[in-house]
Amino acid sequence: MAPALSCLGSRHKHSLPDLPYDYGALEPHISAEIMQLHHSKHHATYVNNLNIAEEKYLEVLTKGDVTAQVSLQPALRFNGGGHINHTIFWTNLSPSGGGEPQGELNEAIKRDFGSFEKMKEKLTSISVGVQGSGWGWLGFNKENGRLQLASCPNQDPLQGTTGLIPLLGIDVWEHAYYLQYKNVRPDYLKAIWNVINWENVAERYRAAKK
Repeated sequence: MAPALSCLGSRHKHSLPDLPYDYGALEPHISAEIMQLHHSKHHATYVNNLNIAEEKYLEVLTKGDVTAQVSLQPALRFNGGGHINHTIFWTNLSPSGGGEPQGELNEAIKRDFGSFEKMKEKLTSISVGVQGSGWGWLGFNKENGRLQLASCPNQDPLQGTTGLIPLLGIDVWEHAYYLQYKNVRPDYLKAIWNVINWENVAERYRAAKK
């Protein structure tokens, strides 16, 4: 037990990942102001709070305080999910994105949804329909080898709560679009397809199938 706890004590702290593009690179579809606040404030807060929660968890773990361990689970889930989700989200977007996927990802989408447009419509509908805050996802079901759509509330991570491997995430928290699109979530969702990085999604699909 002692060696394991010692290893936990020297854990690597999480850090905010750099964006692979400038804050204004996704304009006019997503404004620079939104991107800056979303990345440098919101995502940074999840990272900071995750580190705090993990430090507290380590403390109560060493004490064997199971009640305190359980009480910290919501903070770990929320902030850990926020960090995981946003780290995927930034790479799912690109100033040279948009259009349709190519190759094996495109073939898989046609196989599992009928066409790219049908998948796009369904994922948009799922994302519009998220009550309050959450995410719409295109994921990979490892058990049956097929693509699957899902939504997750709040910052619940897709894989940790559904078992699906995340390929494409669409953030529908208001902080992702309100400064530009106000309360009209469908307009934001229409615009975001213009900056989807299908090369990144395809890379994730190839990795998920291994």
